[in-house]
Amino acid sequence: MQESSLLLEWIQVLHSYLAYIVLVLLFLAVANAITGLVSNRMFTMGKDLRLSLFTLILSHIQLVVGLILWFISASGFSAIKTLGMGGMNSAARLLAVEHPFVNILALALITIGWSRHKRFMEGKKKFKSIALFYGLGLVLILSRIPWAQWFN
Repeated sequence: MQESSLLLEWIQVLHSYLAYIVLVLLFLAVANAITGLVSNRMFTMGKDLRLSLFTLILSHIQLVVGLILWFISASGFSAIKTLGMGGMNSAARLLAVEHPFVNILALALITIGWSRHKRFMEGKKKFKSIALFYGLGLVLILSRIPWAQWFN
């Protein structure tokens, strides 16, 4: 019993700290894309590609860790099974439903932005795709972070 509790705690800590890294990378990727778009510079295979790709990869890892946490924690899937959708308060609904759903949607947008940028040859279009879709993903993620838990 203690091993599963320890595992759950470890996954929660990983999910929390990885979230900080993903948010910083998303901010950097969006800011880089906006500055590249405004300055009309070439999309480089070095900094621009690596920053966008690393952000995409870590975002997907964060999603996998979050889904594992959602399935094994009491505030995720089991809360929906036990309480049903009507029996949850707003904090439980945020963790069990809104946070995972909106973040999956945000990650889909980030993935679309990455896929679209690969179709373009022109740097301006590449930056525009990343700025738009990564930016929308960032806004969605920020809207569903359980801030009360982060600041405790």
